[in-house]
Amino acid sequence: MERTTGVQAYYAESAQRLGRVYESVSFESVHEALLDLLPEAPARALDVGAGTGRDAAALARRGFTVDAVEPVAELRDLAEGLHPGSGVAWRAGALPEIPGVQGPYDLVLLSAVWMHLRPEERPLAMRRLAELLAPGGILLITLRRGEPPADRQMFDIAPEEVAGHGAGAGLKLLRIVDEKADRLGREAVHWNAVALQLG
Repeated sequence: MERTTGVQAYYAESAQRLGRVYESVSFESVHEALLDLLPEAPARALDVGAGTGRDAAALARRGFTVDAVEPVAELRDLAEGLHPGSGVAWRAGALPEIPGVQGPYDLVLLSAVWMHLRPEERPLAMRRLAELLAPGGILLITLRRGEPPADRQMFDIAPEEVAGHGAGAGLKLLRIVDEKADRLGREAVHWNAVALQLG
């Protein structure tokens, strides 16, 4: 996020450790309940807040043309190193504006990103994401739930709020997923996922 410098500082300082953690679980495991909603390849995908590149690289392996946007330079560098030759286009950028990114995309993915947005940023971000979608395009958002950590800005956001912002931006709700357990074994953390579609 361009204005949440504390969040960026945390991820910059923690990049190597987070790389080991994030890459220890697969795209297919993390997004198991959403895989049937992925458009058929070839298709164009955007990974917003791509982190270590796990999801972007997995989408590329599935035959997608992938743009990966990540505001933290240390994570972008790590992603490129971890996933050489993936064909992913890595670039700087952050919500709510994501300047310079050009749609339309058949798939937009935000994995563990939305909960960093302040309340006033969320409607703007959702409208921007809707603008980037192709007709019939899918937006997938995963939300970390539970008490936010003290070391970075994070909010416990209900999936129904996300669906409401989606409706306001012209997106219809396809699915809300309640993940009972954290894939990394953290007892105080659980996850929701929200799937939305344009048109």
